[in-house]
Amino acid sequence: METGTGEPNAAPSTVPAASQSRSPAPIRTEILAIELHSGEFTQGGWVRGKVPVGSVSAALDDIPLSFDSEGNFFAAFDRDAPVRMVLRASHRVGPTVELPLSISPRAWDIERVNVAKRPGGGNDEEWWAKREPEWLAIRDARAKETGAQGWRQDFIWPVAGRVSGRFGRQRIYRGEPGSYHSGIDIAPGNGAPFVAPADGVVVLARTGFSLEGGIIILDHGAGLNSAFIHLSRLAVKEGDAVEQGQLLGNVGASGRATGPHLHWSLVWKDKRLDPLLFLPPQP
Repeated sequence: METGTGEPNAAPSTVPAASQSRSPAPIRTEILAIELHSGEFTQGGWVRGKVPVGSVSAALDDIPLSFDSEGNFFAAFDRDAPVRMVLRASHRVGPTVELPLSISPRAWDIERVNVAKRPGGGNDEEWWAKREPEWLAIRDARAKETGAQGWRQDFIWPVAGRVSGRFGRQRIYRGEPGSYHSGIDIAPGNGAPFVAPADGVVVLARTGFSLEGGIIILDHGAGLNSAFIHLSRLAVKEGDAVEQGQLLGNVGASGRATGPHLHWSLVWKDKRLDPLLFLPPQP
């Protein structure tokens, strides 16, 4: 009886039989590409996406991005962002991945007036002595990282009402630009309640500020935060975790305001964003 391998002159193998029958281990390959999931690719807009598996760092131009364990990230484009920006992700073993983005410019509401620009109150030492602690409180609040997850959500209107002031409008005084409008103004009527547009943590809740009056700043995580000013009443305190749709306070005309309205601004890593680009049409 033949008991060999069919090749009686072959040298016997020293590799165990189980190893002889095992297929070679598959080589794991990872797609080194940045995914874009949603966004508004225009000045004042934003983007959500995902960096490749194994990424160790990411950036939008020179702005570092944070991302979660699955690679999900949020980034945004300033009111004066250039028309071309680049997303980059550095991989632990592969090359740096780049994804160029086209950012559409916008035609801002610019009013040119033939009067000289008035000096601001910041030139007055007595005024600045009061203003500086307020400014520092706002700066420090915006820099806080709370781990909030609202940046993942589709935002809702904090209150329904006429939009009485739009983001980005600006006056030019005999060739000298004034500050542009950093948010939107919503006029629902004095005392109207307003709610959180997305989940977050309250990082500032104060009254009596020189310019803002009553102010709430809500951190949404990933460097994104909302500020609501001119409030007549605050319904939350610093450190509160709030859910989308939860009452934050009431609209007013406190601080430097000409009438009751809710001024809402959105900031991502010191970049000013247009809240209207985060919202659906008003119901």
